[in-house]
Amino acid sequence: MNRAFLALGSNIGDRERYLKDAILSLNEHSSIKVEEISSIYETDPVGYENQDAFLNMVLSVRTDLTAFELLSVMQGIEQSLGRKRDIRWGPRTLDLDILLYNHENIETEQLIIPHPRMLERSFVLIPLFEIDQNIHIQASDQPLSVIIDQLPDKEGVRIWKQQKNGEDVFALFEN
Repeated sequence: MNRAFLALGSNIGDRERYLKDAILSLNEHSSIKVEEISSIYETDPVGYENQDAFLNMVLSVRTDLTAFELLSVMQGIEQSLGRKRDIRWGPRTLDLDILLYNHENIETEQLIIPHPRMLERSFVLIPLFEIDQNIHIQASDQPLSVIIDQLPDKEGVRIWKQQKNGEDVFALFEN
């Protein structure tokens, strides 16, 4: 089984519902098992800043899919939940990205792993660190905690809904 870390984000409509629906869709796939989820963070937009705040989180999954098959499943989930690709880094119902896939380095036109901008993004690294503090990212020789400390935008990442250790994966979404 392969281990992958996925980033989720939403800033249109019922942001929490889109995240939950994406996690349910991933977990319902016969070849994907959601193992861990981070808390949900509300984050300032990056890149295109004239838009609403995002809800972001990170998941770890186990899968027997290849990275390319996993990407295809994720893109299908984005489409089924109304994702439009009008503005680069613009508003979206749902954004799903593969951050890491095992310890592999993949660089094709379709997919780059590790995610090419993850080391610059507090909204990815902070929830990633929450679910695996010992993770090593091949693109850096520094511990994740040091990388996060050096990021200028970490103040723009705020806990929105806390995940409690030991809870069921979907307990975060229960009221």
